Amino acid sequence: MQWKWSGRYEGYTVAHFKKDLISGTIVGIIAVPLAMSFAIASGVKPEYGIYTAIIAGILISLFGGSKFQIGGPTGAFVPVLLGVVLVYGYENLLIAGLMAGIILVLMGVFKLGTLIKFIPRPVTVGFTAGIAVIIFAGQIGNFLGLSGMEQHERFHENLIEIASHIGTINLYSILVAIICLVGILLTPRLLPKVPGALVGILVSAIISAFVFPGQVATIGSTYGEIPNSLPTFAIPEITFERIYQLLGPAFVIAMLGGIESLLSAVVADGMTNSKHNSNKELVGQGIANIVTPFFGGIPATGAIARTATNIKTGATSPMSGIIHGIFVLLTLVVFAPFAVHIPLASLAPVLMIVAWNMSERYHFAHILKLKSGDSLVLAITFLLTVFTSLTLAVEVGLILAVVLFAKRMSEMLVVTKVLPDLDTKEGKLLSGIVSDSHDCPQVSVYTIEGPLFFGAAQTFEQSILNTIHYRPRVLILRMGKVPFIDTTGEEYFRNIVRSFTTQGGSVLVSGVQPSLKSMLDANGLTEVIGEQNFFPHTGDAITAAIEIINHKDCIGCKHFAFRECQQLSTGEKIREQKS
Repeated sequence: MQWKWSGRYEGYTVAHFKKDLISGTIVGIIAVPLAMSFAIASGVKPEYGIYTAIIAGILISLFGGSKFQIGGPTGAFVPVLLGVVLVYGYENLLIAGLMAGIILVLMGVFKLGTLIKFIPRPVTVGFTAGIAVIIFAGQIGNFLGLSGMEQHERFHENLIEIASHIGTINLYSILVAIICLVGILLTPRLLPKVPGALVGILVSAIISAFVFPGQVATIGSTYGEIPNSLPTFAIPEITFERIYQLLGPAFVIAMLGGIESLLSAVVADGMTNSKHNSNKELVGQGIANIVTPFFGGIPATGAIARTATNIKTGATSPMSGIIHGIFVLLTLVVFAPFAVHIPLASLAPVLMIVAWNMSERYHFAHILKLKSGDSLVLAITFLLTVFTSLTLAVEVGLILAVVLFAKRMSEMLVVTKVLPDLDTKEGKLLSGIVSDSHDCPQVSVYTIEGPLFFGAAQTFEQSILNTIHYRPRVLILRMGKVPFIDTTGEEYFRNIVRSFTTQGGSVLVSGVQPSLKSMLDANGLTEVIGEQNFFPHTGDAITAAIEIINHKDCIGCKHFAFRECQQLSTGEKIREQKS
């Protein structure tokens, strides 16, 4: 039997649905403990994580641009959301999530999805590793069973808090955490198709409840009962003051959500040989984050680990993501009364493993070993993420990456003075034969290679103006290897032309690529130089230069042998050559 579907469901059959049912159920089993864990780590009640997995998970699958994306609360959001909760409160977190959703929709509508790929790898690895360290350290207290602790926004403040309460270690909590950790690590080896986190939590929770009841803090003892239904629709109180106050956090949530979602979609593409729609994915993520806050849910994004599991277990369409959300809902309805007995110590190793897996440790070590500018960007982004904030870390990391990139690009610009080598058959233009005693005072020929942009424009100007102090009559610029020119490069180029022409000289340009010629036409440089002064080949430009200066003016040059000047003027050994 086959239904008539279109788009992401084209050719969808009952057999496909069965595969999606299995994969969606498995991912749903994994999502329940993770949703509660991420919510608790973010400073909110565990049920809010479940609400997010249900609503956002279904909406992302319905409206997103990837066939296999699984959405919900993720570890990457933990430090950001915790910071918002501690500074602004839970209700303001809902508003920030709503605003982030609007930003994501706008990004998708204006087709900004492809811009995410321009974020340098050292920046993403740096802040991802920093987030992993924060998550891992944030669970030390629950792992050790420390009591009386307060959560802080800053990493070092939380470490001080742990140190000051180290005397309250609960050996039962450590035992429970170790049992859960062993379950997580052994299950994939013994039962590859069974989620290790689920086994670890169930076994450790059962042992805690029956062997030493009441000795370990649980979800119920810390957060109270978990409702077994979705909350009613509620609109948070939105004011202009709150909107202005939360613009920064909302933007960070949107950027981080967009980055992680698109990275997850790229991973899914690689695993399935498919292709996602990045702009549609941003719109889907935005819709999910707009709707979820009205039901008490926290910001959500695409989850790489759950998406990969979805694919590995046989998912064929977004239906698996919808089923995953429905399964979490059914779990909430049926098993909520039992979830309150889960020890916090059981959730700690789950998040620690998540942090370890997301730490990008191999990429981190590889980039550091390079000892390059990328290593510096990585280290600074990482340290700022851990010790200040993700917002500052990404801003500084991007700025530093751009500065280093501009520096590298500026070093690629090469400006060399050349002359025809009359010892070669074609009279090839070379730079090595130019010297103070071997030059032409009438015609200066320069080869420019590399982008002419703000980082290299001044070098371009100085390289030419400083070497034509003797004021030649004609300046030939060979620009066949100049890929582009920005407004700064344009201005310096314009200064060269003006400086040269005001002294009675002529500027000729050869070998300009069509794309660069279009830029010069658009910014008016073609008009300043003169359309007649553009030549397809350097040989044509040299011939025009000889006509300008008149051969008789060249005879008797002190800096250029008469025979060579004769050859330059007649063009006997100058062949038409591309710049």
